[in-house]
Amino acid sequence: MEQAYIGIDLHKAFFQVCAINASGERQWEQRWPTSDEGIAALVARCGAWSRVAVEASSPTWAFVDRIVDHVGAVQVVDTRKTRLKAGYAAKTDRLDARRLADALRRDSVVGIYYPPPAIRDLRELCRYRCHLARLQASLKQRIHALLLRQGVTQPGVRDLFGRRGTHWLDALQLDGWAGTSLDGLRRLLTDVRAQLVPVLLTIHRWAATDSIARILDARPGFGPVFSLTLRAEVGTITRFPDGPHLASYAGLVPRVERSGSRQWSGRITKAGSPWLRWILIEAAIHQFRRQDDFGRWARQLAVRKGMLKARVAVARALCDELFDTWPRA
Repeated sequence: MEQAYIGIDLHKAFFQVCAINASGERQWEQRWPTSDEGIAALVARCGAWSRVAVEASSPTWAFVDRIVDHVGAVQVVDTRKTRLKAGYAAKTDRLDARRLADALRRDSVVGIYYPPPAIRDLRELCRYRCHLARLQASLKQRIHALLLRQGVTQPGVRDLFGRRGTHWLDALQLDGWAGTSLDGLRRLLTDVRAQLVPVLLTIHRWAATDSIARILDARPGFGPVFSLTLRAEVGTITRFPDGPHLASYAGLVPRVERSGSRQWSGRITKAGSPWLRWILIEAAIHQFRRQDDFGRWARQLAVRKGMLKARVAVARALCDELFDTWPRA
């Protein structure tokens, strides 16, 4: 069969498909619903001679999982780095599918990492823990703010949500909707804590059995949660040629513009994985306590540039260490 280049503009309810041959001539176009029937109809028209390009979006991974074994190759396209609309005024689903197919034919698409199902499941676990932790912190802050608005003097306890603080909250009575709000927030906090406990236990067990997470856990400032989250977000370290590329993927490198003899550097790009960037900056906080050359450099940088800028720089430098120590087996 003749080589076919297929572009798919994927949406939640439907997907638009365009297939072209090696010379750029359109072979067929079709629109199907994003359902079992629609995907089965697509697979029936594809084969080992088909190369497929799909834009990266929320439903992309589930879609690719269902077609990857029925086509020759699938490339998930990074739309921020692949210019599909250049030179065109119109933008429709049909045109997007055509441009994807043509860019794939010309080998001008920029693909992104397609994580295996095990890595995606691990990411869901770690991100779920992060969402629960943030929700727990938000509820605690709301309770503190509520007490402050009501003019309630908190007891002299270190942790308002510890044993002594909880007994004091149990005995506290607020009038009107303030009391109702306090009871509701405390019940929500109890529910979030109940969900967080088994998630943390699962993360600790997983980190203890994963060879990469164990090595990361031995580093200063890392723990089971940081190590497993970092392991999940990076996935396969060999997809990066060096540490600076890992830092770029995390969005920790500055914007740079060069023209002739002039050069301008700005803020970090924040163009990569927000989860990886967050975990690296959190880990960077603990690097200032290190007693080696890295820790001394970090403390000197904080004095010169300030703590906030130093944290970002330390997180970027941490990518080089992680790249060198990450197991390749």
